[in-house]
Amino acid sequence: MKKHSILLGICTIGLIYSCATNPITGKSSLNFVSNSELFPSSFQQYGTFLKENKIITGTADARRVETVGIRIKRAAEKYLTYLGKPGYLKDYQWEYKLVDSKEVNAWCMPGGKIVVYSGILPITKDETGLATVMGHEVSHALANHGAQRMSASQLQQLGAVGISVATGSKSAETQEMWQKYYGLGSQVGVMLPFSRNHESEADKIGLALMAIAGYNVDESVVFWQRMSAQSGGGSTPEFLSTHPSDATRIANLKALIPEAKAIAAKVGVIGR
Repeated sequence: MKKHSILLGICTIGLIYSCATNPITGKSSLNFVSNSELFPSSFQQYGTFLKENKIITGTADARRVETVGIRIKRAAEKYLTYLGKPGYLKDYQWEYKLVDSKEVNAWCMPGGKIVVYSGILPITKDETGLATVMGHEVSHALANHGAQRMSASQLQQLGAVGISVATGSKSAETQEMWQKYYGLGSQVGVMLPFSRNHESEADKIGLALMAIAGYNVDESVVFWQRMSAQSGGGSTPEFLSTHPSDATRIANLKALIPEAKAIAAKVGVIGR
């Protein structure tokens, strides 16, 4: 019992002292990792990735990636200034690269390091489609989703330790059974919903950035319809996926578009 109390105390203290309010979401979120700790590692990993992959430069597509990236960056700066946090992005080192790959993907690392894979360009089609993708990916970084996922993973591991302590006097079979139950329950009941919530949150912020950047947010729905058609609508049930289903995402976007337009009207739209 004493071991359980100590473990519970450590978890409680960790939760109390690791929650911070993110300026762009306005929410208090679990975060054990500061940007000062995360960014150097992020930048190093990004540099390694660029050395190991073929970067496309000097083409119309590469210039489009940079153009959209700069506009989304400026929109983020304008939005955070409006929110009263003009210095929030001071440690960001923005970079926008197009990588030669058939993979249909894009990402933004903590600190503003962005990669777009050439395989997604046939689906984005134009600047607005690309802004949908890049606005979404930048939003993950702005909302500190990477750090939150790392923090949640650490708590999940700590929970596994707690299960081990609590069942330490039981048979090996019982211990294994509880670890399996915990692993499945924490993944399906906590980690996957956590990830899906991040995706929906990034969609919401991304729409606002798109609108402030001067892009037509109505076209975000058209992009995701193309993405859904390309992927065949997805075969994994939503509750077992890290992402919302295409139907859920499209419905959410339609509901969020008026809010994004209202935010842009208040913040102001940047010029080209």
